[in-house]
Amino acid sequence: MKQGIFNSFKNFFNVFFGTLGFLFAFLVLGLLFGLAKSTDSSEIEQKFTPEIVANANGVRKAKSASAPVILEIDIDGIIGTRELNGSTVRRQLLESREDTLEGDRVKAILLYINTPGGTVTDANDIYRALMQYKAKYNVPIYAYVDGMSASGGMYVACAADKIFASDASIIGSIGVISPSIFNVSSLLDKLGVQSLTLYSGKGKDALNPTRPWKPGEEDNYKDLITYFYSQFVDLVVKSRPEINKKALVEEYGANIYPASTAQKIGFIDDADSSREKTLRALLEKLSIEDDYYQVIKLKDENWFSKLFEARTSALMTPETLHKIVIPEALPEELNGKFLYLWHAK
Repeated sequence: MKQGIFNSFKNFFNVFFGTLGFLFAFLVLGLLFGLAKSTDSSEIEQKFTPEIVANANGVRKAKSASAPVILEIDIDGIIGTRELNGSTVRRQLLESREDTLEGDRVKAILLYINTPGGTVTDANDIYRALMQYKAKYNVPIYAYVDGMSASGGMYVACAADKIFASDASIIGSIGVISPSIFNVSSLLDKLGVQSLTLYSGKGKDALNPTRPWKPGEEDNYKDLITYFYSQFVDLVVKSRPEINKKALVEEYGANIYPASTAQKIGFIDDADSSREKTLRALLEKLSIEDDYYQVIKLKDENWFSKLFEARTSALMTPETLHKIVIPEALPEELNGKFLYLWHAK
């Protein structure tokens, strides 16, 4: 038994000092990296790295630094998460006019969309950023839906001059939803648990889940949802003039449709497309008839911080976590927020 205890302590200290050594080494590397970057104080920090991706012919070729560029932006995943939000898209748009892309190289934007939507604020922020960019630099924006463009995805897609989709994509879900709010006051009563919430300001304690709700407490939240919904409907009707507002509200609603039906309704322009076909349409719009252009994505290549974060989080968590995961649970970034989000019933 003593030998077992000794081995346990030995393993603990091996892991502990090994972790300290790893952290120290990365700290030194980080300091050296920072000093190297600080030698030129005029250098602008770049979060993203340009990556050449396949053109309309499925080919990646490096061109000269003066070749026109189509900037491809992924709207892939839930909008409002750490990887996809208003800030990440705005940063890509900012860096698309800097460094090797400086000047007027970016001639158009291709949105590659596959999303069920996300938060109201981030969908709106991305839409506004794209519209501002389009107006400022006079560039066309085309969208290609490869899988899903629902709710907040449609909100973002409204920034596009034309929307293309694969035949297997699903489109729509014009609506707003808030996360479910539960009331546990009856359960607390049965358990003999009392709760006290201190607050100031009319309505500050509205929908407190630890006490019975009063009639009308939800009215303010309903008003907000109505406002966001009206904003969404007006945007879709303005951006997609073939859609009848009355039909959108009373008939189509928050339903989701296959691409062919979505085209008939007016949500999209082409229901039997591909990324390559969308690029060719964009090239025609730009009057580019040869292959002297590049399609570029801006990729987040901050490998140092990602590796450091992943490594330390694994090493610094000594306990095993047991979780009950609800299949329909939202990412934590979306908790408590109003959503342009489609979810399967």
